[in-house]
Amino acid sequence: MVVAKKYIVVNPFEGEPKKSDFMIVEENLPELQEDEFLAEAAYMSIDPYQRMKLGNKYPCDMIGGQVAKIIASRNSEYPEGTWVMGHFGWRTHTISKPENEKFCMQKPFLYKLPDFEDLPVSLALGVCGRVGNTAYFGFTQICQPKPGETVVVSGAAGAVGSHVGQIAKILGCRVIGFAGSDEKCKWLTNKLGFDCTANYKTTDLAQFLKENAPNGVDCYFDNVGGEISSTVLSQMNQYGRVAVCGAISSYNETDPAKRKATILQPFIVSKQLKIEGFLVNRYADRTIEGVNQNLKWVKEGKLQYREHITDGFETAVDAFIGLFRGENTGKTLVKVK
Repeated sequence: MVVAKKYIVVNPFEGEPKKSDFMIVEENLPELQEDEFLAEAAYMSIDPYQRMKLGNKYPCDMIGGQVAKIIASRNSEYPEGTWVMGHFGWRTHTISKPENEKFCMQKPFLYKLPDFEDLPVSLALGVCGRVGNTAYFGFTQICQPKPGETVVVSGAAGAVGSHVGQIAKILGCRVIGFAGSDEKCKWLTNKLGFDCTANYKTTDLAQFLKENAPNGVDCYFDNVGGEISSTVLSQMNQYGRVAVCGAISSYNETDPAKRKATILQPFIVSKQLKIEGFLVNRYADRTIEGVNQNLKWVKEGKLQYREHITDGFETAVDAFIGLFRGENTGKTLVKVK
């Protein structure tokens, strides 16, 4: 009998998530039935969206994607030894029947990983996975950038933001990034090729954009919301395009006054902006297309990446809390064992 460990969320999050909001429990797994397989987690994904997408019933299982290896199987399409990405949640072992892995808001379909060659399989949760597809489809399909245009990315040192900026450079754009520390800004310019960056905590962003984007901003990839985004929208060009991926600046804020920002409608109307929010699951039927494109860019050396990995299943909550404190640079992962 296999004993799985899993995380249960016992309380709704109020402000920043706390260790006391979680509990690790054990679960005895049944014998495999026809067409089922048993997967053992290698890496678990830690993402800001998990803060918002748990639902309203507690206690509940913690959601999330993972890279896992099939260690037993009664399904010929998923034999033992196969690496898969599945939305199995924060757990060590999972029994799955592929036909039950449907499309929905919280569960993208299960798929086998392509050949990563000598690259780490952990990339299937980052630059060559859901995160990479968020950047690839959100930026290219919604912003529809053109060579020579100016692109601004907020949350630029995060997993999605750092990826978007690099795609923009691949496509011939000028890229400006906002991040939360001088060290992160140096990484973006020196390693990832951003044209210029600013620490939003210490910089007058409106003045910075006037000096560094004197001809205005054409595309904005918004990961944070709040006053940062109001500032960017105020300096966009006519017919600018905005892809809204997240609003992490307000996820843990409990003071209503601090959740307010400058009214956007005057900028939207006067500049005739197109602003569109999206979830990566919109492009679920194109998942493998995105994975393969990003994998190709990584193998060609056009996409750099950084992984923020904590070791051990028990470190997941600390890694999750660290997201909202800006402790990560690049994709946050837990190496299960």
